[in-house]
Amino acid sequence: MQLYADYHTHTLYSHGTGSIRANIEVAIEKGLKEIAISDHGPASRSIGRLGVRDSATLLEVKKEVDKYDRLYPEIKVLAGVEANIISIDGKLDVPEFILKELDKVLVGFHLFIKPASFRDGVEIILNNVIVDKLKINQEQIRYRNTEILINVLNNYDIDIITHPGYRVDIDTKTLAKVAVERGVVLEINSSHGYMTEEYIRMAVEEGAKFTLGSDAHSPEKVGAVEAAMLVAQKVGLTAEDIINVC
Repeated sequence: MQLYADYHTHTLYSHGTGSIRANIEVAIEKGLKEIAISDHGPASRSIGRLGVRDSATLLEVKKEVDKYDRLYPEIKVLAGVEANIISIDGKLDVPEFILKELDKVLVGFHLFIKPASFRDGVEIILNNVIVDKLKINQEQIRYRNTEILINVLNNYDIDIITHPGYRVDIDTKTLAKVAVERGVVLEINSSHGYMTEEYIRMAVEEGAKFTLGSDAHSPEKVGAVEAAMLVAQKVGLTAEDIINVC
């Protein structure tokens, strides 16, 4: 299998270190035919801002992407976002009218975010930190995390769930089943190193489709999906199972 597209790359617009143009040129050097610029949504927070300045910035990214798409005819350049879940009822940090202007909508369940309310912060952030550190209420919080993701799938038309299960416990089979029903692809993320063969096999049993994502935060990492590819091959996935390989 050979990678022909990387749909998960970041730039200086959010938590990345390179420009859109730099990401594109590395993608071309590596022989890719498509690349998506999918910077973090505005709710991404840590000590400082990790996401785009505001949702309107994504429209600026779209204009720049369209310019480079014309400038580099050898590759298809797509405007996207890695939106954040900010509420337990499945609200994202990007308005739907802006999502509709983008070519690829990725959604990540992140813990370093500004939640919609105090209660949302407790259930999205605090409860998952408790699970991770103290190992209590695991079944209850796994159910809740899965329910939150399913709410997102039912609320929005999205393309990809990024790194499902990273830092949050989820019911893989249930999520995969709903993702298949909604036509949503699950990412095998090459950066975080948590993905297990067992997880992928459970999703495969439900008929899930996958994408290999670099999650590049610097231009040189664009298209670097070797770790994801290795896991996919161990499980026996083929090009029919993965949307961005041939």
